[in-house]
Amino acid sequence: MPASALHMALAPSMFVSRSFGGPTLEDFLLARHDLIDHHLTELIESGKATQIIEIAAGLSPRGSRFVERYGDKITYIEADLPGMVAQKRKLLATRLRACPNHHVKVVDAFAEQGAHSLDGLAMQLDTSQGLVVVTEGLLNYFDKDSVLNLWARISSTLAQFPQGAYLSDIHLQAQNSDPLAQAFVAGLGIFVRGKVHLHFETAGHLQLSMENLGMACQVLKPSDFAQQIPACSGKGADFCRILFARPASAVK
Repeated sequence: MPASALHMALAPSMFVSRSFGGPTLEDFLLARHDLIDHHLTELIESGKATQIIEIAAGLSPRGSRFVERYGDKITYIEADLPGMVAQKRKLLATRLRACPNHHVKVVDAFAEQGAHSLDGLAMQLDTSQGLVVVTEGLLNYFDKDSVLNLWARISSTLAQFPQGAYLSDIHLQAQNSDPLAQAFVAGLGIFVRGKVHLHFETAGHLQLSMENLGMACQVLKPSDFAQQIPACSGKGADFCRILFARPASAVK
């Protein structure tokens, strides 16, 4: 969902919270975005990854920003459903013609095989180089079984590369039990006309599920990075967590 639309949907409750010095929607949106960027930057600059697939990239400028910064040192695939892909290709037509390492492609993240599956996209890349898969603002729209299915496909794909990592945001039940957080979740559900899923009670439960899929996972608290990343100092930064997962075989 575009952040601007989400902001409008939840503006009344955020206004009340801001008026009383409480957390706001912007706090966690900026924190999650900048913390994912922070770790993606580290992976690229350490040489562990030169290729990125961002699933459900939407209209996010992340792909353009990273290609501008790193040029032909990276290959960035922004992947989404056909309608969004057509829209973004139109918006980025000039850039895409000038940057052969920046792509906007159709993906069916739950497909088992085929050109539009995650594996299908990944096989278009250099399997001698590292790969990062990114999702932002996606997981909580799907039920737990669907998320585990997606993670299984991500795990299988990353295992085909010498270095692999997965970065995503996720909302946990334990961090969303106060009234304001519950109001946010309820408002979001109304806006998207569906349930917002909180799949795991704690980080430990999430990590166990990842381990069962062959992934070693860190669950990062945005406020722990407040000194490095200004956006992580907001009062609502910890509405979400950032998961940083790698194939378990790579971290032994």
